[in-house]
Amino acid sequence: MTIPRRSWRAAGTLAAAAVVGLTGAVLTAGPAAAHTPTWAVTCTEVSLHLTAYNDDVTNQVTVTVDGKDLLPTESFGKGLDKTIALPDHDKALTVRLIVKAGDGDQYSKDDTKTAPVCEGHTSTPTPTPSETKPSETPTTATPTPTDKPSESASSSAPAAATPSPSSPDLAETGSSSATPIIGGAAAAVLLAGGGIMWSVRKRRTAQH
Repeated sequence: MTIPRRSWRAAGTLAAAAVVGLTGAVLTAGPAAAHTPTWAVTCTEVSLHLTAYNDDVTNQVTVTVDGKDLLPTESFGKGLDKTIALPDHDKALTVRLIVKAGDGDQYSKDDTKTAPVCEGHTSTPTPTPSETKPSETPTTATPTPTDKPSESASSSAPAAATPSPSSPDLAETGSSSATPIIGGAAAAVLLAGGGIMWSVRKRRTAQH
C-alpha cells in the first residue's frame, strides 16, 4: 500500500503545530509556577526562602512587625534566603510579608502570619504609673470666736456723774480751808451786833 506524499506532509504539519502549541503552553505556565515565595514564622525569627524569580527584573521584599519595619524594602534578583530575628515579646506579633515581583503584580505576594509568645516566657504586665499626689501642707485653722467680744470698759463702766450748773450746791462735809474765815466773820458780826445793842440801850437809859 502506497501512502501519498500529501498525507505525509499533512501529518508532519499537524505534528509541528502540536509541538509549537505545547512549547508555548509550557513557556506561558513556566513563570507562574516558577515564583516560589516560601516563608515561615516562629516565636523567635522569620525565615524567607524566595526562589525562581525573574532575574532580568528588579524584585522587592519587605517584612513588618506590628506595622514597623523588621526588614526594610530590599531588592533581589532570582532568589533570596534570609533569616531575621524577632524582638523579644510577651504577646503575639503580627508579621507581614510583601513581595513585589518585577515582572507583574500577578506574581507578587502579600501575606500575614502571627509570631506566638515563646513557651516559658512569662508575660510581664505593663506597670501602670501611679499618680503621686502632692503632700498637703498642714494649715493652722484660725479659731473662730463664738462669743461676741465684750464691750469696752468705757462703754460698760458707768460714767462719772457730772454736776449740773443749775443744780444746787451740795452741803460740804468735813473740814474746809474756808472754815476759819467764816468763823471769824461770824464772830465779828456777833460782836458788832452786841455793841449796837449796848449803844441802843444806853441811849434809852439816858433819855429817861
